Amino acid sequence: MNRNDINWTGYIPAITTPFKRDGDLDWTALPQQLEWYVQERMHGVILAGTSGEWFSMNEAERALLFQESSRAINRRITVLGGCNAYTAAEAIQHARAAQRAGLDGIILTPPPYIVPSRRELVQFYQDVSDATDIPICIYNWPRGCVVDMDVDLLDELADIDHVVAVKNSTPDFGMFLKGAYQLGHKVRYFNMPTSALGADLSALGVADGLMGAGGVLGSDHPDFWRRIAAGDKAAAIMLGERDRVIMGAWFNKDFAGNFGSAQAILKTALRLRGVPAGYVRRPLLDLTEAEVDKVRATLEGLGIATVPLEQS
Repeated sequence: MNRNDINWTGYIPAITTPFKRDGDLDWTALPQQLEWYVQERMHGVILAGTSGEWFSMNEAERALLFQESSRAINRRITVLGGCNAYTAAEAIQHARAAQRAGLDGIILTPPPYIVPSRRELVQFYQDVSDATDIPICIYNWPRGCVVDMDVDLLDELADIDHVVAVKNSTPDFGMFLKGAYQLGHKVRYFNMPTSALGADLSALGVADGLMGAGGVLGSDHPDFWRRIAAGDKAAAIMLGERDRVIMGAWFNKDFAGNFGSAQAILKTALRLRGVPAGYVRRPLLDLTEAEVDKVRATLEGLGIATVPLEQS
């Protein structure tokens, strides 16, 4: 497999997972939340990523999340399953669940916390590829995995049979660009910023899109890429500037929340928009009233109407 075996492009956010206040997964809210993303014209969604609190779900919950989400979306947009795990054996179980559910592919970081060596990383991804038959997006996520995979390593991983895409969240933009040019002929390459520079580079075909987080601005996110494709760079930059507002107000440079967890911030923003995004699951905590007001102020400053949380 390679980049030509898939059509993934544009904005594909890692979405939140709706939990009830007691921590149970809200299976009634899930299809309603997914429908909002479809109606907002997302190019796709990622299930059970970091934004989706994969770390607090068991194997059965993740498999059922894949199944129910696939049923709700019904192939209208791309759906990728997050298969992050500490071992290849665990990741393989998640990948097989994604395949059974009919997802379009999986996304997989290095094993968190362990800090594997280069040889161990290659073997990890090779083991998952050998045991499954589903397209794989490699996710370089230094903040969560304490490993920043360099371009030569990503190039080697791109040669593994089922690897078709790379989401590169390295903080080193020079290294990101090197990867775009070195890997772009093999794999789809994601996480170009929605800045003026990102608009220029995207117009040149340097990368394939952005696998962002939450999608809380709705159609603003995917329409950045549609405007690029239409040759309207000015409109794209205006949309990207709105994204920069929330990134600056809510998150710091390494994508951690400025107040509360990123997951709690994203869920609060969605709930303020009337989307049934639910609550975070422990050990995470929901935002305080003062923190909710910060999220509300940012949205309303962008001209986005909000609703009282008790009515969302």
